[in-house]
Amino acid sequence: MTEETPDVTYAMAASPSFSRDGICFAGRLSGLYRSDDGGNTWRSAYEAMKLDAPLATPAVVVSPAFESDGVVFAGVLGGVLRSSDGGETWMASTLPPPPPLVSALVISPAFAGDGLVLAATAEAGVFRSADRGGRWEGWNFGLLDLNVLSIAISPAFADDETLFVGTESGIFRSTNGGRAWREVSFPAEWAKVLSLAISPAYSDDGIVFAGTESSGLFRSEDRGKTWGRLEHGIEDDAVNAILLSPKFPAESAVLAGLSTAMRLSRDGGQSWSDWKPGFPGERRLVSLAAPSGLDDGAPLLVGLGQGGVKRI
Repeated sequence: MTEETPDVTYAMAASPSFSRDGICFAGRLSGLYRSDDGGNTWRSAYEAMKLDAPLATPAVVVSPAFESDGVVFAGVLGGVLRSSDGGETWMASTLPPPPPLVSALVISPAFAGDGLVLAATAEAGVFRSADRGGRWEGWNFGLLDLNVLSIAISPAFADDETLFVGTESGIFRSTNGGRAWREVSFPAEWAKVLSLAISPAYSDDGIVFAGTESSGLFRSEDRGKTWGRLEHGIEDDAVNAILLSPKFPAESAVLAGLSTAMRLSRDGGQSWSDWKPGFPGERRLVSLAAPSGLDDGAPLLVGLGQGGVKRI
């Protein structure tokens, strides 16, 4: 990485016990980093691998039972790295050639029992592992666009087996755990779909959000069958990240991370206001994490296109 190449922070993930342990991870162009103090200081999580060159890490996800199992997955070019000790040591699993770039990862909410994790790739669709990241196979039947930019998993996946992926041409949904995909009604002129978020109460409300590269943010209230465009200042910008309150929709907070600003809605996306005005501005926001929710005063981790992570 040269001085002219920004160390982009592509993705972040935090321990489910963040309020107690302060552990979080940042996937960057230069590798994967871990913080033990809530994002104030960082160290390389790849130190034990003794790499000869930086290993770009566009995706990272932690186990729902991280506090007890220490499982972390990191997506890289050609494969997925797995750690069972909180990112101290790693085992590599390669994806079928030609080596695809892993663009996003999701882990089953019932990972302790089903061992399921899925990897979205920028060239080869979706890969699935049902043995805690040991073996991977492509699960792309019906997925007509293999350039996958984002992926989201239902919080009730054990019951409804629902997944969504955002691609360069639209959105696809699976209701059988990724065995088969069907394109949803999302007009091509709104794509590319950079970010997705599913309501924590999806089983009851069917709400899904989708952020696009140049057409703003969209919301579906019928499990992705139809979509409405949300306006009021977010309709013409790239939406790189979407965060929902853990108590959504009882607390209908939605945070949209645009390239140069953050917009907050307290009514599920009907109206918006600037959040932390002036930040990130010219520093370009790429990723977001709110490990303690979206309450006032809760910490927010912002991954920057010019390098680094800012805690605000």
